[in-house]
Amino acid sequence: MTRSESTSRSRRRVLASLGAGVVAAAGAGCTGSGGLDGEPSYEEGNVGDVNASNASNRSASQMSAATALAQQQPNTSVTPLESLSLIDHEFVVESGYLGSTIQGTVQNTGGDRIQLVEVRTRIYNGSGNMLGRYFASTGDLDGGEAWEFQVVVLLPPANVADYDITVLGTPS
Repeated sequence: MTRSESTSRSRRRVLASLGAGVVAAAGAGCTGSGGLDGEPSYEEGNVGDVNASNASNRSASQMSAATALAQQQPNTSVTPLESLSLIDHEFVVESGYLGSTIQGTVQNTGGDRIQLVEVRTRIYNGSGNMLGRYFASTGDLDGGEAWEFQVVVLLPPANVADYDITVLGTPS
C-alpha cells in the first residue's frame, strides 16, 4: 500500500467515524492523543538534503551489529498518551555500523512517570511505498523529563525518501 493510499484510507476512516462515533467516544471518556479508532497519530518527517552518495553501505559485520540494535517489533502494551510529546526528530546518517538513523527528543509533559515509552517510525521510498518499520524504546520516563532517542534503520540512506513518526507509552 502506498503512503497516499494509506493516508486516504485513514482520512476516510476518521471522517466515517466522526459522524457516528464522536458522541460515543466522548461519552466513553476517549481522551488519548491518537485517532478515534485508538490508532496513533503519525507526523511526517523527511530525509532532507542527506548526501546519500557520501554514505557508504554497511559491511557484513556492521550490518550484523546494526541488526542486533535495531528494534523491528512493536510493543503491544503502548497506547497514545497526551503527556508524551515528540519535541523534535530528524533523519541522520551516522558513520560505521549505525548508518541510517532517526534521532530526536520525546518529553513527558505530565507529572506522572511513564513506565514504557516507544517511538515508532515507518520508512518510505521515493514512490511512497513503505519499506519498513523501526522502533526505539525506553523505560521509566519521569514527569517533566526528556529522552533523546535513536532509531536504527536497516536500509541504505539512498533508499530512504521520507518517514513518519509517533510516540506511545504505558502509564505507571
